Amino acid sequence: MVVELPKTQVDIAIIGAGIIGLATGVKLLEKNPRLNVVIIEKEPSVAAHQTGHNSGVIHSGIYYRPGSLKANNCRKGVSELLSFCETHDVPYDLCGKVIVATEEKELPRLLDLYERGKSNGVPDLRLINQVELNELEPHVRGIKAIHSPSTGVVDYTRVAEAMKNVIVSFGGQILFNTKVIDLEGRSDGCIIQTDQGEVQAKLVVNCSGLYSDRIAASVVENAGIKIIPFRGEYYTLTKAASEKVRTLIYPVPDPKFPFLGVHFTRGIDGEVEAGPNAVLALAREGYRKTDINLKDLFDTLIYPGFWKLVGSYWKTGTAEQIRSFIKPLFVKALQRIIPEINSSDLQTGGAGIRAQALLRNGKLVDDFFIVESENSIHVLNAPSPAATASLAIGEHIADIAAKRFTA
Repeated sequence: MVVELPKTQVDIAIIGAGIIGLATGVKLLEKNPRLNVVIIEKEPSVAAHQTGHNSGVIHSGIYYRPGSLKANNCRKGVSELLSFCETHDVPYDLCGKVIVATEEKELPRLLDLYERGKSNGVPDLRLINQVELNELEPHVRGIKAIHSPSTGVVDYTRVAEAMKNVIVSFGGQILFNTKVIDLEGRSDGCIIQTDQGEVQAKLVVNCSGLYSDRIAASVVENAGIKIIPFRGEYYTLTKAASEKVRTLIYPVPDPKFPFLGVHFTRGIDGEVEAGPNAVLALAREGYRKTDINLKDLFDTLIYPGFWKLVGSYWKTGTAEQIRSFIKPLFVKALQRIIPEINSSDLQTGGAGIRAQALLRNGKLVDDFFIVESENSIHVLNAPSPAATASLAIGEHIADIAAKRFTA
């Protein structure tokens, strides 16, 4: 397919039509409708990867370190996201969420989460006992829980489509089926080499998710991170089993594992997902266990930070890999929260890839991470709650651009 590229230098080119790239485009054009903004996307549609494969949760801001970009942008982003959905007729449901402690040893961590959520300004947050928990979720086994009524669900692909329409209405252009090959910085901007030809831009915003580190490497001398792809696999509950789940049900996070643990999510369509786990993907777009990309795998294996990460989490990481192949182990993890769930209740569902930035010292980058170079801005770590926070992140990037860019 031949794509018609801009014949003259554009003001701002955004690489990636996931929700962060689109939200950035929306905010740039809202602030200055005269800007000539182009979004470059290698896929034929928006939200093809992380945005379209996540669980659709509207996060309230409980988990994140107070004062961090995640905490600040999540709370601001929730308000903007709900307003955007209402304006553009995108349905959402603030169905609420419970974080459940099933053992006494989890109570200190539960209390810490509660205090963190309060510090972050999460509204109507409360600690509930077993009786109150079972009024909300009769099939859940737990001794205490956090109830967050402001947590919800939405279809982020529909949000992304609405953002695309806003950008087009402002005169913005989205180049689909256009893969970025290289980025060259110049004194007056950047040359973006694509498989369809050159795009010249005064400023480039790199929102390419799984490939953000590779694109940044062309113009950033040492970003200090590598994107490591982790696959999250889901099961879906049968219709009968779905009746056992009314809201979103999460465990207390395990400090031995850097992700949230398997949980139950009732989607906007009423379907209930169970998961995800978190296993190393052998390709940056490795949605299936059999997907292997030798370049991606080699990139991971030669990175010193990866082996340091393995040294820190090899036990839990190995357990996750084994559970990926042995369904009864996955079921056992779910039964800690809902004992009535059994193997026949679970049907194989989809999977998503988390683009996780990893430092050379083996530490996972915990916060959103944005790096600037002379004529470019690079979003190098935007995992959950990035979709929830997308409009706030987009505004943050637009503000950075405004300081450096004259239309």
